[in-house]
Amino acid sequence: MSSGNAVLTIDQYLRDRLMPVEGAIPHIPGIDMFGNSIPAGTVGGDLFEYINFQQRYDIDARIQRAQRLSKEFLEPLPRGAAPRNSVDDHVRWLKTTPGYMLEMETEYRFARSSEQVRVAEELRNLYATAGVLLVDAQGHGIISAKIASTVHDTFHALMLTELDRYGRTTPMMLENINLRLAQSVTARNALGIIEKEDAREIATMIYGEIRPEGDFRFVNFGHPPPLVFSAEYRKFMNINESRMVQFLALGLQIAADHPDRKKYYSLISRQADSSDLGEITLMSPGDILVLYTDGVYDGSDKHDRELLEVVMRDHYREPAKEICNALLDHAVRQDDRLKQSGNADFIDDKTVFIVKRT
Repeated sequence: MSSGNAVLTIDQYLRDRLMPVEGAIPHIPGIDMFGNSIPAGTVGGDLFEYINFQQRYDIDARIQRAQRLSKEFLEPLPRGAAPRNSVDDHVRWLKTTPGYMLEMETEYRFARSSEQVRVAEELRNLYATAGVLLVDAQGHGIISAKIASTVHDTFHALMLTELDRYGRTTPMMLENINLRLAQSVTARNALGIIEKEDAREIATMIYGEIRPEGDFRFVNFGHPPPLVFSAEYRKFMNINESRMVQFLALGLQIAADHPDRKKYYSLISRQADSSDLGEITLMSPGDILVLYTDGVYDGSDKHDRELLEVVMRDHYREPAKEICNALLDHAVRQDDRLKQSGNADFIDDKTVFIVKRT
Protein backbone atom coordinates (compact mmCIF):
# COMPACT_ATOMS: atom_id res chain seq x y z
CA MET A 1 0.00 0.00 0.00
CA SER A 2 1.08 3.62 -0.53
CA SER A 3 -0.45 6.46 1.55
CA GLY A 4 -3.98 5.08 1.47
CA ASN A 5 -4.02 4.19 -2.26
CA ALA A 6 -4.25 0.54 -3.33
CA VAL A 7 -1.38 -0.71 -5.43
CA LEU A 8 -2.46 -1.96 -8.86
CA THR A 9 -1.76 -5.70 -9.16
CA ILE A 10 -0.34 -7.24 -12.33
CA ASP A 11 -3.68 -9.02 -12.91
CA GLN A 12 -5.60 -5.75 -12.70
CA TYR A 13 -3.05 -3.96 -14.87
CA LEU A 14 -3.24 -6.55 -17.65
CA ARG A 15 -7.03 -6.74 -17.45
CA ASP A 16 -7.30 -2.96 -17.86
CA ARG A 17 -4.93 -3.07 -20.84
CA LEU A 18 -6.85 -5.85 -22.57
CA MET A 19 -10.39 -4.59 -22.01
CA PRO A 20 -12.02 -2.41 -24.68
CA VAL A 21 -12.66 1.27 -24.04
CA GLU A 22 -16.15 2.33 -25.12
CA GLY A 23 -15.02 5.93 -25.60
CA ALA A 24 -12.74 4.77 -28.41
CA ILE A 25 -15.54 3.42 -30.61
CA PRO A 26 -14.97 4.89 -34.11
CA HIS A 27 -17.86 6.72 -35.76
CA ILE A 28 -18.13 5.57 -39.37
CA PRO A 29 -21.11 6.74 -41.49
CA GLY A 30 -23.61 3.93 -41.97
CA ILE A 31 -21.88 1.62 -39.48
CA ASP A 32 -22.83 0.76 -35.88
CA MET A 33 -20.19 -1.21 -33.95
CA PHE A 34 -19.59 -2.47 -30.45
CA GLY A 35 -17.44 -5.10 -28.76
CA ASN A 36 -16.84 -6.42 -25.28
CA SER A 37 -14.92 -9.11 -23.38
CA ILE A 38 -15.56 -11.25 -20.32
CA PRO A 39 -12.44 -12.99 -18.92
CA ALA A 40 -12.85 -16.46 -17.42
CA GLY A 41 -10.85 -15.41 -14.36
CA THR A 42 -9.41 -12.23 -12.90
CA VAL A 43 -7.53 -11.77 -16.16
CA GLY A 44 -7.78 -13.51 -19.51
CA GLY A 45 -6.01 -14.14 -22.78
CA ASP A 46 -8.55 -12.35 -24.99
CA LEU A 47 -7.61 -8.93 -26.35
CA PHE A 48 -10.10 -6.75 -28.13
CA GLU A 49 -9.43 -3.20 -29.27
CA TYR A 50 -10.98 -0.61 -31.54
CA ILE A 51 -8.49 1.11 -33.82
CA ASN A 52 -9.95 4.59 -33.98
CA PHE A 53 -7.58 6.24 -36.46
CA GLN A 54 -9.04 9.73 -36.05
CA GLN A 55 -8.83 9.59 -32.26
CA ARG A 56 -5.46 7.84 -31.92
CA TYR A 57 -3.51 9.67 -34.65
CA ASP A 58 -3.33 13.28 -35.81
CA ILE A 59 -4.22 12.57 -39.42
CA ASP A 60 -4.20 16.25 -40.43
CA ALA A 61 -0.65 16.71 -39.12
CA ARG A 62 0.52 13.52 -40.83
CA ILE A 63 -0.95 14.65 -44.16
CA GLN A 64 0.74 18.03 -43.80
CA ARG A 65 4.07 16.36 -43.06
CA ALA A 66 3.77 14.08 -46.10
CA GLN A 67 2.95 17.06 -48.32
CA ARG A 68 5.91 19.00 -46.92
CA LEU A 69 8.28 16.08 -47.48
CA SER A 70 6.99 15.54 -51.02
CA LYS A 71 8.29 19.05 -51.82
CA GLU A 72 11.42 18.92 -49.68
CA PHE A 73 12.54 15.62 -51.21
CA LEU A 74 12.68 17.29 -54.64
CA GLU A 75 15.00 20.09 -53.53
CA PRO A 76 18.75 19.48 -54.04
CA LEU A 77 20.81 19.89 -50.91
CA PRO A 78 22.84 23.15 -50.89
CA ARG A 79 26.57 22.60 -51.15
CA GLY A 80 28.16 21.98 -47.74
CA ALA A 81 24.82 21.71 -45.92
CA ALA A 82 24.03 18.81 -43.58
CA PRO A 83 21.39 16.30 -44.79
CA ARG A 84 17.87 17.42 -43.93
CA ASN A 85 16.17 14.06 -44.36
CA SER A 86 16.59 10.41 -45.43
CA VAL A 87 16.62 11.37 -49.12
CA ASP A 88 19.51 13.80 -48.67
CA ASP A 89 21.39 11.12 -46.73
CA HIS A 90 20.88 8.51 -49.43
CA VAL A 91 21.84 10.92 -52.22
CA ARG A 92 25.06 11.76 -50.38
CA TRP A 93 25.89 8.04 -50.33
CA LEU A 94 24.77 7.63 -53.96
CA LYS A 95 27.32 10.22 -55.06
CA THR A 96 30.12 8.03 -53.69
CA THR A 97 29.17 5.00 -55.78
CA PRO A 98 30.86 4.09 -59.10
CA GLY A 99 28.99 5.26 -62.16
CA TYR A 100 27.07 7.99 -60.38
CA MET A 101 25.26 10.39 -62.74
CA LEU A 102 23.31 13.54 -61.91
CA GLU A 103 20.07 12.13 -63.33
CA MET A 104 20.21 9.33 -60.75
CA GLU A 105 19.66 11.88 -57.99
CA THR A 106 16.82 13.52 -59.92
CA GLU A 107 15.05 10.21 -60.50
CA TYR A 108 15.49 9.10 -56.90
CA ARG A 109 14.19 12.39 -55.51
CA PHE A 110 11.13 12.19 -57.78
CA ALA A 111 10.39 8.60 -56.73
CA ARG A 112 10.59 9.39 -53.01
CA SER A 113 8.55 12.56 -53.48
CA SER A 114 5.78 10.64 -55.24
CA GLU A 115 5.75 8.14 -52.38
CA GLN A 116 4.87 10.95 -50.00
CA VAL A 117 2.12 12.16 -52.33
CA ARG A 118 0.63 8.67 -52.10
CA VAL A 119 1.07 8.57 -48.32
CA ALA A 120 -1.02 11.75 -48.06
CA GLU A 121 -3.73 10.18 -50.23
CA GLU A 122 -3.78 6.98 -48.19
CA LEU A 123 -3.96 8.91 -44.92
CA ARG A 124 -7.11 10.69 -46.10
CA ASN A 125 -8.83 7.30 -46.33
CA LEU A 126 -8.36 6.86 -42.57
CA TYR A 127 -10.99 9.52 -41.88
CA ALA A 128 -13.60 6.94 -42.94
CA THR A 129 -11.85 3.77 -41.77
CA ALA A 130 -12.09 1.87 -38.49
CA GLY A 131 -9.91 -1.03 -37.43
CA VAL A 132 -10.51 -3.86 -34.99
CA LEU A 133 -7.89 -6.08 -33.37
CA LEU A 134 -9.01 -9.38 -31.83
CA VAL A 135 -6.47 -11.73 -30.21
CA ASP A 136 -7.06 -14.99 -28.33
CA ALA A 137 -4.07 -16.39 -26.46
CA GLN A 138 -4.45 -20.04 -25.46
CA GLY A 139 -5.60 -20.42 -21.87
CA HIS A 140 -6.98 -17.71 -19.63
CA GLY A 141 -4.36 -16.91 -17.00
CA ILE A 142 -1.72 -14.28 -16.50
CA ILE A 143 0.71 -15.84 -19.02
CA SER A 144 -1.98 -15.77 -21.70
CA ALA A 145 -2.72 -12.16 -20.82
CA LYS A 146 0.97 -11.32 -21.17
CA ILE A 147 1.09 -12.92 -24.63
CA ALA A 148 -1.98 -10.94 -25.71
CA SER A 149 -0.37 -7.80 -24.32
CA THR A 150 2.79 -8.51 -26.33
CA VAL A 151 0.73 -8.72 -29.53
CA HIS A 152 -0.97 -5.45 -28.55
CA ASP A 153 2.31 -3.58 -28.00
CA THR A 154 3.92 -5.00 -31.14
CA PHE A 155 0.87 -4.06 -33.19
CA HIS A 156 0.88 -0.42 -32.10
CA ALA A 157 4.63 0.01 -32.46
CA LEU A 158 4.51 -1.33 -36.01
CA MET A 159 1.41 0.74 -36.82
CA LEU A 160 3.38 3.96 -36.25
CA THR A 161 5.97 2.85 -38.79
CA GLU A 162 3.27 1.79 -41.27
CA LEU A 163 1.52 5.15 -41.20
CA ASP A 164 4.83 7.00 -41.58
CA ARG A 165 5.98 4.84 -44.49
CA TYR A 166 2.76 3.99 -46.31
CA GLY A 167 -0.13 5.91 -44.76
CA ARG A 168 -1.95 2.60 -44.24
CA THR A 169 -1.51 -0.91 -42.84
CA THR A 170 0.21 -3.47 -45.06
CA PRO A 171 0.47 -7.29 -45.00
CA MET A 172 4.16 -6.99 -44.04
CA MET A 173 3.18 -5.39 -40.72
CA LEU A 174 1.02 -8.40 -39.91
CA GLU A 175 3.77 -10.78 -41.00
CA ASN A 176 6.12 -9.09 -38.54
CA ILE A 177 3.60 -9.58 -35.72
CA ASN A 178 3.42 -13.24 -36.73
CA LEU A 179 7.22 -13.47 -36.57
CA ARG A 180 7.25 -11.85 -33.11
CA LEU A 181 5.50 -14.93 -31.67
CA ALA A 182 7.54 -17.47 -33.64
CA GLN A 183 9.99 -19.77 -31.86
CA SER A 184 13.62 -18.86 -32.49
CA VAL A 185 16.00 -21.58 -33.67
CA THR A 186 18.96 -20.10 -31.80
CA ALA A 187 17.33 -19.05 -28.53
CA ARG A 188 14.30 -20.22 -26.56
CA ASN A 189 11.55 -17.66 -27.02
CA ALA A 190 9.72 -17.30 -23.71
CA LEU A 191 6.53 -16.52 -25.61
CA GLY A 192 6.94 -19.46 -27.95
CA ILE A 193 7.39 -22.57 -25.83
CA ILE A 194 6.09 -24.13 -22.64
CA GLU A 195 9.20 -25.55 -21.02
CA LYS A 196 7.57 -28.44 -19.17
CA GLU A 197 5.36 -29.58 -22.01
CA ASP A 198 7.74 -28.87 -24.87
CA ALA A 199 4.88 -27.21 -26.74
CA ARG A 200 4.22 -23.72 -28.00
CA GLU A 201 1.98 -21.09 -26.56
CA ILE A 202 -0.67 -20.35 -29.14
CA ALA A 203 -2.38 -17.08 -29.98
CA THR A 204 -4.85 -16.47 -32.78
CA MET A 205 -5.53 -13.05 -34.27
CA ILE A 206 -7.91 -11.24 -36.58
CA TYR A 207 -7.18 -7.71 -37.67
CA GLY A 208 -9.62 -6.01 -40.01
CA GLU A 209 -10.72 -2.63 -41.28
CA ILE A 210 -14.26 -1.50 -42.03
CA ARG A 211 -15.37 1.22 -44.47
CA PRO A 212 -18.72 3.07 -44.78
CA GLU A 213 -19.76 0.90 -47.75
CA GLY A 214 -19.81 -2.10 -45.40
CA ASP A 215 -16.54 -3.56 -46.73
CA PHE A 216 -14.52 -5.47 -44.13
CA ARG A 217 -11.01 -6.54 -45.17
CA PHE A 218 -9.10 -8.65 -42.71
CA VAL A 219 -6.25 -11.05 -42.07
CA ASN A 220 -6.86 -14.18 -40.01
CA PHE A 221 -4.15 -16.08 -38.14
CA GLY A 222 -5.85 -19.24 -36.87
CA HIS A 223 -8.96 -17.50 -35.53
CA PRO A 224 -12.55 -18.82 -35.89
CA PRO A 225 -14.01 -17.33 -39.08
CA PRO A 226 -16.36 -14.32 -38.98
CA LEU A 227 -20.11 -14.85 -39.22
CA VAL A 228 -22.49 -12.73 -41.28
CA PHE A 229 -26.16 -12.50 -40.30
CA SER A 230 -28.58 -11.41 -43.00
CA ALA A 231 -31.39 -9.15 -41.80
CA GLU A 232 -33.42 -10.09 -44.89
CA TYR A 233 -33.17 -13.86 -44.45
CA ARG A 234 -32.75 -13.78 -40.65
CA LYS A 235 -29.96 -16.34 -40.62
CA PHE A 236 -26.20 -16.70 -40.90
CA MET A 237 -25.12 -16.72 -44.52
CA ASN A 238 -22.60 -19.09 -46.06
CA ILE A 239 -19.55 -17.12 -47.19
CA ASN A 240 -17.43 -18.00 -50.20
CA GLU A 241 -14.27 -19.69 -48.89
CA SER A 242 -12.11 -17.60 -51.24
CA ARG A 243 -13.07 -14.57 -49.13
CA MET A 244 -12.06 -16.29 -45.89
CA VAL A 245 -8.29 -16.70 -46.24
CA GLN A 246 -6.87 -18.18 -43.03
CA PHE A 247 -3.30 -18.85 -41.93
CA LEU A 248 -2.15 -20.87 -38.94
CA ALA A 249 -2.05 -19.31 -35.48
CA LEU A 250 0.57 -16.64 -34.79
CA GLY A 251 4.15 -17.86 -34.89
CA LEU A 252 3.45 -21.31 -36.33
CA GLN A 253 3.84 -20.62 -40.03
CA ILE A 254 6.46 -18.34 -41.57
CA ALA A 255 6.06 -17.13 -45.14
CA ALA A 256 8.35 -18.98 -47.55
CA ASP A 257 9.83 -15.73 -48.90
CA HIS A 258 10.49 -14.12 -45.50
CA PRO A 259 14.25 -13.36 -45.22
CA ASP A 260 14.39 -14.66 -41.61
CA ARG A 261 12.41 -17.85 -42.25
CA LYS A 262 15.38 -20.15 -41.47
CA LYS A 263 15.93 -18.45 -38.11
CA TYR A 264 12.57 -19.66 -36.75
CA TYR A 265 10.75 -22.95 -36.43
CA SER A 266 7.84 -23.19 -38.85
CA LEU A 267 5.44 -26.11 -39.08
CA ILE A 268 5.25 -25.58 -42.81
CA SER A 269 6.33 -22.77 -45.11
CA ARG A 270 3.32 -20.78 -46.18
CA GLN A 271 2.88 -20.95 -49.92
CA ALA A 272 0.04 -18.44 -50.13
CA ASP A 273 0.99 -14.85 -50.87
CA SER A 274 1.22 -12.83 -47.67
CA SER A 275 -1.00 -10.19 -49.26
CA ASP A 276 -3.97 -12.59 -49.33
CA LEU A 277 -6.70 -10.93 -47.30
CA GLY A 278 -10.19 -12.01 -46.41
CA GLU A 279 -13.00 -9.74 -47.55
CA ILE A 280 -16.64 -9.52 -46.51
CA THR A 281 -19.23 -6.97 -47.63
CA LEU A 282 -22.38 -6.24 -45.66
CA MET A 283 -24.65 -5.90 -48.67
CA SER A 284 -27.89 -4.58 -47.15
CA PRO A 285 -28.95 -2.31 -44.28
CA GLY A 286 -29.32 -4.39 -41.12
CA ASP A 287 -26.70 -6.98 -42.11
CA ILE A 288 -24.41 -7.87 -39.21
CA LEU A 289 -20.80 -9.04 -39.01
CA VAL A 290 -19.95 -11.07 -35.90
CA LEU A 291 -16.39 -11.59 -34.66
CA TYR A 292 -15.85 -13.71 -31.57
CA THR A 293 -13.43 -15.92 -29.64
CA ASP A 294 -13.83 -19.62 -28.97
CA GLY A 295 -15.19 -18.99 -25.49
CA VAL A 296 -18.36 -17.95 -27.34
CA TYR A 297 -18.22 -20.34 -30.32
CA ASP A 298 -15.45 -22.51 -31.74
CA GLY A 299 -16.46 -21.77 -35.32
CA SER A 300 -17.32 -25.35 -36.27
CA ASP A 301 -20.07 -26.93 -34.11
CA LYS A 302 -23.33 -26.90 -36.06
CA HIS A 303 -25.57 -27.06 -32.99
CA ASP A 304 -23.78 -24.18 -31.26
CA ARG A 305 -24.07 -22.11 -34.44
CA GLU A 306 -27.82 -22.74 -34.52
CA LEU A 307 -28.10 -21.55 -30.91
CA LEU A 308 -26.25 -18.35 -31.79
CA GLU A 309 -28.55 -17.89 -34.77
CA VAL A 310 -31.58 -18.03 -32.46
CA VAL A 311 -30.07 -15.27 -30.30
CA MET A 312 -29.35 -13.19 -33.40
CA ARG A 313 -32.92 -13.68 -34.66
CA ASP A 314 -34.26 -12.34 -31.37
CA HIS A 315 -31.97 -9.28 -31.28
CA TYR A 316 -30.87 -8.38 -34.85
CA ARG A 317 -33.12 -5.28 -34.96
CA GLU A 318 -31.35 -3.82 -31.90
CA PRO A 319 -28.19 -1.64 -31.82
CA ALA A 320 -24.78 -3.30 -32.02
CA LYS A 321 -24.21 -2.93 -28.26
CA GLU A 322 -27.39 -4.82 -27.38
CA ILE A 323 -26.62 -7.58 -29.89
CA CYS A 324 -23.12 -7.95 -28.45
CA ASN A 325 -24.44 -8.15 -24.89
CA ALA A 326 -27.08 -10.71 -25.89
CA LEU A 327 -24.43 -13.01 -27.40
CA LEU A 328 -22.21 -12.66 -24.33
CA ASP A 329 -25.17 -13.39 -22.05
CA HIS A 330 -25.84 -16.51 -24.09
CA ALA A 331 -22.20 -17.59 -23.71
CA VAL A 332 -22.34 -17.04 -19.92
CA ARG A 333 -25.46 -19.22 -19.72
CA GLN A 334 -23.57 -21.93 -21.58
CA ASP A 335 -20.84 -21.63 -18.93
CA ASP A 336 -23.45 -22.26 -16.23
CA ARG A 337 -24.36 -25.52 -17.93
CA LEU A 338 -20.69 -26.52 -18.06
CA LYS A 339 -20.39 -25.89 -14.32
CA GLN A 340 -23.50 -27.92 -13.56
CA SER A 341 -22.19 -30.85 -15.61
CA GLY A 342 -18.78 -30.77 -13.91
CA ASN A 343 -16.97 -29.36 -16.99
CA ALA A 344 -15.94 -25.99 -15.60
CA ASP A 345 -12.42 -26.52 -16.99
CA PHE A 346 -13.85 -25.90 -20.47
CA ILE A 347 -14.91 -22.36 -19.61
CA ASP A 348 -12.86 -19.84 -21.55
CA ASP A 349 -12.56 -16.09 -22.05
CA LYS A 350 -15.34 -14.61 -24.16
CA THR A 351 -15.19 -11.74 -26.65
CA VAL A 352 -17.76 -10.54 -29.18
CA PHE A 353 -17.48 -7.72 -31.69
CA ILE A 354 -20.46 -6.59 -33.75
CA VAL A 355 -20.47 -4.51 -36.93
CA LYS A 356 -23.96 -3.60 -38.16
CA ARG A 357 -24.75 -1.76 -41.36
CA THR A 358 -27.44 0.82 -40.62
